[in-house]
Order: sequence, then C-alpha cells, then structure tokens
Amino acid sequence: MSDAHGAAARLAAAGLAVVALLAAAPAGAGIFDDDEARRRIEILRSELAQQGRDNEARIAKLEEQIRNIGVVELLRQLEQVNSELARLRGQLEVLAHDNQQLQKRQRDFYLDIDSRLKRLESGAAVPAVPGAPAGSTPTPPAPSMAPGTAPTASANPSPTPATSATTEPAVARAPTKEDQAREVKAYDAASNLFRRNDFASAIDAFRAFVKDHPGSQLAANAGYWIGISYANLRDYRSALAAQEEVLARYPQSPKAPDALLAIAAIQAEQGDNGSARNTLEDIIARYPGSEAAGKARTRLSALRR
Repeated sequence: MSDAHGAAARLAAAGLAVVALLAAAPAGAGIFDDDEARRRIEILRSELAQQGRDNEARIAKLEEQIRNIGVVELLRQLEQVNSELARLRGQLEVLAHDNQQLQKRQRDFYLDIDSRLKRLESGAAVPAVPGAPAGSTPTPPAPSMAPGTAPTASANPSPTPATSATTEPAVARAPTKEDQAREVKAYDAASNLFRRNDFASAIDAFRAFVKDHPGSQLAANAGYWIGISYANLRDYRSALAAQEEVLARYPQSPKAPDALLAIAAIQAEQGDNGSARNTLEDIIARYPGSEAAGKARTRLSALRR
C-alpha cells in the first residue's frame, strides 16, 4: 500500500510539474516577444532619426545652391548695369563734344553776321571829292603808279572809235547796296548748307562765293568754312590746303588764327602731335590776344600730358 501511495504521489508530483511547466511556458514566450518589439522599435527610431538627418542635410545643400544661384544672377545683373553705364558715358561724351562744336559754329556764325551787319550799316559810299558839285558822283582816284615807272607812250595818240583821250584807267566800281544784298544772300545760302551738314554742297557754294566776291570781307570766312567742311568729310588733305590758303591770302583776317587752330586739330587727328604742338605754339606767338590763342593754350596743355 505504501508503495502504491508512493507511486501515486510521484505521479501526482510529476503531473503537477508538467502543469507548472505548461503554465510557465506562455509567460516566457511573452517576455521574449516584448524584447523583440522593443529592439525593432529602437531600430525604427534610429532609421527615422538618420533619415531626418539626411533630409536636413539635403535641404541645407539645396538652400546653399539656391543662394549661390542668386549671387550669380546678381553679379550678372551688375555686369549688365556697368556695361549700360559705360555706354551711357560714351554717349554723354559724344553729345558733349557735339554740343561744343555746335556752340563754336554758332559763335562763328554770329561773328559773321555781326561783320555783315556792320558793313551794311556803314555802306560802301565813296567819300566826296573836295570841290565836286553837290549831288554829283565822285570819280574814284586812279591807281598810283609804282615808283620809277613811266607811262608807256602810245603809238597812235589819236583816239580810236573805241577809246577817247579823256578815258581814265578802268577802276573797280564800288559795290552798291544791291551788290551787298546779293553777297550776303550768297553767303547765307552756303552757310545754310553747312548747318544742314551738306558739306559737299557747302564747299561748292562757298567756293562760288569766293569766286564771285573775291574782295568781300567774308571771303576769308568762306575759305575757313571750306576747310572745316572738308574736315567733316574726312578729306584732311584738302582741309589743310583750304586753311593754308586762308593764311596765305588773308593773313590779317580774324579767321587766320582760327585757320591755324583748325590745322592743329587736323594734325592731331592724324596722329602728328609734334606738328600740332608747333602749330598751337605758332598761334600763341602770332595771335597772343585772340580767342584761338586761349584755346591753343588749353589744347597744348592736353597734348603735353
């Protein structure tokens, strides 16, 4: 009996152990499942954190690229602005030069007009000869003979049908007011062509004026403007010849220093600065009180820099 009771006790104990083992098995499995979940959660958190850091780095890189693009565009725009400013400065310099030339032309034309008005006001009346009857037209005096020159005897002292014993040597008659009006009109026509920048036609008109009115007080002015017209046409050889002709034919004219100044400008334009300096110094020496001399001093200082 005791053995049976012992066996039963042992069986009961074994059963209890099995039941205990079976009861303990789910609890162990639950513990293992929580640890795995935590481990996976930590892995996910790490992956998310790394992805966040990667995204931030990418965003920062994109922002830097955007900023760089903005700087490059700004630099490009600044270069465009600088180029535009340089172009505008060039245009301003050209306009300033053109304005200076225009003012000089206007001043010269005003001087021409003033000289013409003075001539018209004074008229070309010949002074009366003492003892001549009132209202009679005085006869201009005959040109004097050169010293030591004897008149040539005529082979036939008797007058011919074409001549008379009382005929005096031919003398250029004094211009009338109508002649002066035609002279001024011709000069104005040439000047208007020059003002319209029709330099070729202006040259022809001024040349015709000098041919038709060689003794005019405006002949030197016309020759000067012929030279300036040639210079505007870039025909510097003809321009120099025209100004040198003014100096040769009208050395005492107020246009003589201006002609020298034009010659100096042409020489400088052709790169002959040595000749230009010599011409400017010649102006100062020959016409020290003229307006051209003041301009010559300024240009001479610029050439010496």
